Amino acid sequence: MNEGRREIIQLVFVLVGLIFLVKLFFIQVLDNKYAELADSNAILRQVEYPFRGLITDRHGKLIVYNTPEYDLTAIVKDIKNFDSTKFCQVFELSREDLRLKFKEMKKRKEYSPVKPTLFIDQLSNLDFARVQDRLDEFSGFYIESRTTRAYTTSALANALGYVSELSKDQLERDEKTFYRQGDYIGQSGIESYYEEQLRGKRGVRFKLRNVKGVEKGSFKNGAYDTLAIPGQDLVSGIDLDLQQYGELLMKGKSGSIAAIEPSSGEVLALVSGPSYDPNLLTGSKYSSNFRLISNDTLKPLFNRPLMAQYRPGSIFKIAQAMTALQEKVITPETRFRCDKSLIGCHAGHDNQDLRGAIANSCNPYFLGVLRKMLNKGVSNSPFEDTRIGLAEWNKHINSFGFGSNLGIDLPNEKGGLIPTPAYYDQAYDNRPWKFSNIYSIAIGEGENLVVPIQMANFAAIIANRGYYYTPHLIKAIGKDGKPLPKYIERHYTTIDSSYFRIAVDAMQQVVESGTGQYRARLADIIVCGKTGTVQNDPLPAHSVFIAFAPRDNPKIAISVYVEDAGQGARAAASIASLMIEKYLLGKTKRQFIEDYVLAGKFLDQKN
Repeated sequence: MNEGRREIIQLVFVLVGLIFLVKLFFIQVLDNKYAELADSNAILRQVEYPFRGLITDRHGKLIVYNTPEYDLTAIVKDIKNFDSTKFCQVFELSREDLRLKFKEMKKRKEYSPVKPTLFIDQLSNLDFARVQDRLDEFSGFYIESRTTRAYTTSALANALGYVSELSKDQLERDEKTFYRQGDYIGQSGIESYYEEQLRGKRGVRFKLRNVKGVEKGSFKNGAYDTLAIPGQDLVSGIDLDLQQYGELLMKGKSGSIAAIEPSSGEVLALVSGPSYDPNLLTGSKYSSNFRLISNDTLKPLFNRPLMAQYRPGSIFKIAQAMTALQEKVITPETRFRCDKSLIGCHAGHDNQDLRGAIANSCNPYFLGVLRKMLNKGVSNSPFEDTRIGLAEWNKHINSFGFGSNLGIDLPNEKGGLIPTPAYYDQAYDNRPWKFSNIYSIAIGEGENLVVPIQMANFAAIIANRGYYYTPHLIKAIGKDGKPLPKYIERHYTTIDSSYFRIAVDAMQQVVESGTGQYRARLADIIVCGKTGTVQNDPLPAHSVFIAFAPRDNPKIAISVYVEDAGQGARAAASIASLMIEKYLLGKTKRQFIEDYVLAGKFLDQKN
């Protein structure tokens, strides 16, 4: 009996010992809370935030740089004898603000009472100068420095994008666990697209403290410190002077300007109007300013060159001409009478050849062109014949970059719409359709939709006589300055290069004697262009113009859309020619055209 009792007592002691051993193992090895409590008395961990990469224009002019700002962090365990009244006075907070700050801090994912946790973010240089001498009055509060974005210009805001604290959803989607709550991330534009290159890598410093929390230097002479690695700088293809001039010309207007260097695909200017000052979306007033900008009914955050989808209008007639020539349903000498009983057209021309029809933008001519393209007599059924012809037409039109994203290095690019047989099947609820149902696409109306960057790219294709490079804003990354491989590949259309000579001839004629004469013509430079007046009922039409210059060895291709501004030969042609003049000559010689654009009275028939 005694023997059995002794064994039970021994077993109890062994079990108690095991429990203590497991608990000790848990405390010392698995649970780092106690280590943190011990270490935090002597060691302060401070994050070193990296400098975000700079952004310059094609000539090395600085566009985006970094400016210092400061975060106030708190270690709750170290907060003692806290004078909330004095704190509110120094940091210019109300008592309710202070309570909210503590509440928000404790909700943060990384919160620990023994670790520094963000308390107030984005203190400016002035804020820091005001509070730094009084910080020692508040134990447990520390300053961490970082940088925020700053801009040398108010231009290019929609293309550059903005940087702000990443959201909880973004943090949860961070599979590589690179970010932590409180980090900044590019939210749109170049800042978002090139986030991995721009962001750099965080570093960390460990500092010794005495029992009063006073810093006593580096822990083990910095043996465990890591340096922050700055982000890579970006060299853009933007010409900052041209960009700023474009923003001036678009002031007070809705629309876009997209300019491309045809020989490289580098974007020279990307103007969205109306826009905003990017400096408003930095610093401590980011949230309030963002609300104001995002609630603006003029939609300044809407990047029109990439996101606005319009009908192409008469500009599309050039693509129709190239397609019909390739399919050999017309020749440059083919003529169609300007029969206004078929479709409306402006006066002043009659029986045009192809070049003349483009120069004078004859609607009945291109109605005839599309009929020949879609109804070749392949099938006895007019419905099936149109379907077969439209599929062939699609193949060529899509090769110009229409109907899908071009792949520009910015987020949220739209692809527009080029109707297919399947599209019309759905639109007509699988009822039969034929040429007479869809003929408005002949003149760039109907179901066709394009975005302005596609139209600038189309001008570049004609300038290059049949190919394009994917449009891109960034031409080089980092010190090596090497172009990105995907932007040096040529994309050829399905059209033989010899046919583009006809388009070039006709576009020169547009400017010198056709619909674009007077406002688009330059004395010393051969400009090739095409006007478009895009239906926008019940509002006035959109004014549209594409162009490239000079005719030989072109340096710039451009598209301009001015919403609700009427004829393409007025607002859009004037702006495009001024931009070309500014880029090629460094200045504008026609003050009367600039004054006309800045006045903005495009619907006044006296102008």
